[in-house]
Amino acid sequence: MSMNNSPNVFLDTNANRFQVNIINESRDNNEASQEDVGSDPPHYEETSFTDEAHNKLRISYRPGKRELYDNFLQRGEKTEASLHPYDTHNKMYYLQTFGHNTMDPVPKIDYYRNTGSVSGNKLNRPSLLEIHEQLAKVSGKERYNFFLFLFQAVNSNIAVSTSSVERVANGESTAGDETTASKEEENKTGLVKFGWVKGVLVRCMLNIWGVMLFIRLSWIVGQAGIGLGVIIILLATMVTSITGLSTSAIATNGFVRGGGAYYLISRSLGPEFGGSIGLIFAFANAVAVAMYVVGFAETVVELLKESDTIMVDESNDIRIIGTITVVCLLGISVAGMEWEAKAQVILLVVLLIAIANFFIGTVIPTNNEKKARGFFNYQASIFAENFGPDFRGGEGFFSVFAIFFPAATGILAGANISGDLKDPQGAIPKGTMLAILITTVAYIGVAICAASCVVRDATGNINDTAVSGMSCNGSSACNLGYDFSRCRNQPCDYGLMNNFQVMSMVSGFGPLITAGIFSATLSSALASLVSAPKVFQALCKDNVYKGLHFFAKGYGKNNEPIRGYVLTFVIAMAFILIAELNTIAPIISNFFLASYALINFSCFHASYAKSPGWRPAFRYYNMWVSLFGALLCCGVMFVINWWAALITYAIELFLYIYVTYKKPEVNWGSSTQALYYINALDSALALTAVEDHVKNFRPQCIVLTGAPMIRPALLDITHTFTKNNGLCICCEVYTGPRKLCVKEMNSGMAKKQAWLTKNKRKAFYAAVAADSFRDGVKSLLQASGLGRMKPNTLVIGFKKDWRNAAASQVENYVGVIHDAFDFELGMIIVRISQGFDITQVLQVQEELEKLEQERLALEATIRENDFEEEKSGICGFFRKARKLNISKHETKKGNTINTIQSMHMGEFNQKLLEASTQFKKKQGKGTIDIWWLFDDGGLTILIPYILTIRKKWKNCKLRIFTGGKANRIEEEKLVMASLLSKFRIKFADINIICDINMKPNKESWKFFEEMIEPYRLHESCKDITTAEKLKQETPWKITDAELEAFKEKSYRQVRLNELLQEHSRAANLIVLSLPVARKGVVSDYLYMAWLEILSKNLPPTLMVRGNHKNVLTFYS
Repeated sequence: MSMNNSPNVFLDTNANRFQVNIINESRDNNEASQEDVGSDPPHYEETSFTDEAHNKLRISYRPGKRELYDNFLQRGEKTEASLHPYDTHNKMYYLQTFGHNTMDPVPKIDYYRNTGSVSGNKLNRPSLLEIHEQLAKVSGKERYNFFLFLFQAVNSNIAVSTSSVERVANGESTAGDETTASKEEENKTGLVKFGWVKGVLVRCMLNIWGVMLFIRLSWIVGQAGIGLGVIIILLATMVTSITGLSTSAIATNGFVRGGGAYYLISRSLGPEFGGSIGLIFAFANAVAVAMYVVGFAETVVELLKESDTIMVDESNDIRIIGTITVVCLLGISVAGMEWEAKAQVILLVVLLIAIANFFIGTVIPTNNEKKARGFFNYQASIFAENFGPDFRGGEGFFSVFAIFFPAATGILAGANISGDLKDPQGAIPKGTMLAILITTVAYIGVAICAASCVVRDATGNINDTAVSGMSCNGSSACNLGYDFSRCRNQPCDYGLMNNFQVMSMVSGFGPLITAGIFSATLSSALASLVSAPKVFQALCKDNVYKGLHFFAKGYGKNNEPIRGYVLTFVIAMAFILIAELNTIAPIISNFFLASYALINFSCFHASYAKSPGWRPAFRYYNMWVSLFGALLCCGVMFVINWWAALITYAIELFLYIYVTYKKPEVNWGSSTQALYYINALDSALALTAVEDHVKNFRPQCIVLTGAPMIRPALLDITHTFTKNNGLCICCEVYTGPRKLCVKEMNSGMAKKQAWLTKNKRKAFYAAVAADSFRDGVKSLLQASGLGRMKPNTLVIGFKKDWRNAAASQVENYVGVIHDAFDFELGMIIVRISQGFDITQVLQVQEELEKLEQERLALEATIRENDFEEEKSGICGFFRKARKLNISKHETKKGNTINTIQSMHMGEFNQKLLEASTQFKKKQGKGTIDIWWLFDDGGLTILIPYILTIRKKWKNCKLRIFTGGKANRIEEEKLVMASLLSKFRIKFADINIICDINMKPNKESWKFFEEMIEPYRLHESCKDITTAEKLKQETPWKITDAELEAFKEKSYRQVRLNELLQEHSRAANLIVLSLPVARKGVVSDYLYMAWLEILSKNLPPTLMVRGNHKNVLTFYS
């Protein structure tokens, strides 16, 4: 593509924004220009950024800097620090994308980072609003600052970041750029990160290979035989391999931070499971340090016994050696991960030499002493004899498996330091699976080789040779010239079944096996000593247990958890000194298995939830295999030790319940959340296929609260009969300029829903932007809900200020009631004496909070000054004087604050505040009076019944009031009682009101007439022309004809208020049939006057009208 490469460009001073045209798209300006001439036709590209092609910018260059500028513009997005030509808009800049200027950026990883990401800085892409809305004007100063900075950058040959350009264009300094600073800090500190070999493979191999390899594997293969012994090893490997596959899948589903098993489980299943397993997993690792160190100390004590150099006694020697060992290991760990990694490599080399030493020993020709102890080199007869099982001493397959299985654990040693890996996503799968493969081959190889060379029983006596002509009865030792038959009747000290030092005997050089035992125990102890604090630190950083946040702090270049190291050291020392590890060991093994089970379940759960965010790069897993692995781990827990398994489940359940109760404020996008959504969606779809039935009717309400914190009492009374029973949606309508409304609405959605959650209101929040209040409510009534979970009742507060409001507001309010009836919704209008809106209260509270914050800040300043060290001499004198002045200032400030608080408290509407919380309080003994005047399907009676089954209203009795004839009072009572009993609704009393249709007294009617007087048209007192003109100008006014037509109905509303005052003035709540105004016949102001006079000077009142469809039934 050819573009203008002339250096002469202009700045259009009349433009609303400036443009930097591309100077050159190719590496060579002249070459590209010459090739274009006369070859391809020119390519024209549409752009909306300028109307005149000649409007360009002139830039001057220092000698030799033109080429640099060309290259600068060519680099585009190739380097992070490079700069595009930019245009400005609302302090944002237009990047050059696809050859023209636009705010739309190309895809980039930095847009997807979390805030505070350690692997790079998060960039914010332009919002949809910024791209969608019209462009704003940019000041000349912003243009000047941008080009000045651009020119200086090009002529001084410096790299510039996007954030620097933004700050320059806004007139800010570029010094201390965050990105550059963070990178320089990283380079300066020399952060230590490990690859997959050093970080995962080495650690996992060392942790899996333990003392079991050297001192118990021969016994296991002796008991189970080669066949079942290999099966035991493969069964244990199957558990760890499935867990390894699940770990690999979870670890490759996004960036992995520090925390190992805790991080993987918590980010997958949520903080409840992660927090419970994280704590016991960290504790298990801490106790495992003691177990491994005691194993090392016991081996050392055995050597001391052989040389007769015991220091005190065996138990205390173990404690002394264990203490010294833990202190040394702690020193290595605290020195830093780099030193710990070097120690691990050395230990691995020793371990590999020890294993190789064993295999070499199997082929070195044996001698008579070793033959007497059962070692005959590789013999087919020994292999055949040892192939089958020979369980003794009450042992069986599962008991032997339980003894071996802990030798296969340790696969999470690499994952536990995930925060110290260069590439956790690549290192954890590769290192873990390869470690499992290598260690499994080693276990099987050692087991088969030992069982092919050594017989099960041997006396150790070189004189126990076979006599010629002796019947061997299939004994391989007898065929090889030795008679170990007396081992059948009495215990022997040698052979696979009796000697735990078989590997030392077989090896080419025995002390190397001892070195291997040392290496295995110390490496496992070191890995656990590192893993426990790392996992614990990650747990504490997430603040799942708030009391443990003290241990979250890290130190040094690798953020080392020094406090965690100290805690782990204390726990390990405690268990070493207690020296009761045989009791605690099964529980620790079960803790590890519980972690494995949850990792497998996490993989299954994430796959089952089918969240689009579950996209692991590691593909070699299956959700059902993971589930099988989880069940297998649970089964193995009981095989190892049933009571330890029960203890593990009990501890985990307790921690789960605790974390669930505390509800930590975290959101990690767990698969639990995804499954909640799937279950909710499936349930909603299943519900759609089920026809509604009257027995399952429940009030599902739209509540016009506005912002829910503005009218809490309206929400509270609605929430009382919808909580755990029906749908409740708090709705708000934004009216005004659409752009501002939409912006305000979008910014407040999450905040208001969070308010509902925080205040334990089981309700949803919904908002719409509309041209008018009525249009917004129409949209809500039609579109709210999902499937069968759609609102069937509209709840609004009574418009207390209708007499002072504009006619359009009254029209909208009454129109909403008409719309609800049009859409066949029930209607509830709630009225309380003080009204619902507490905006004034909230404003006062906000001001008081600000003043309180200022006071606390002032006190903090005073305390800081009080804690400063006093200097002697004249300095101390002036310091005291200054403190005195500050104290005086504090007193003055405090007096000012008190004055302001007193002033605000004087304005504070205490009655309004009390009214806003009246439905939160438990209602005492009293009544709910139900004036069921019209049959609306039963909603008028159902709402108060639901209230009485709530804890706050259960002490209130239902009193029923209904109309009837004076000569049939008892019959009417019986009919109503029979109806209510069929509905199974308990009531305290039934009152038949006979005089509803009587005229109200003169004072009441006069009040009503005076109330509607400002809204009457009085057309009968005017000529026809004037009357018609007034009707057209004020169509909302009440005509004389209308008032006369509905005079009887007006009488009834006034009379009803008199009766309500007479019978229900002391009620806790009144539920009253809502009168219905015929649409287009009854004017808005007349209807509002009916509602006003009907509910005037009464306790809290609910005016209810169902949609005239049955909500009650007496059929079963």
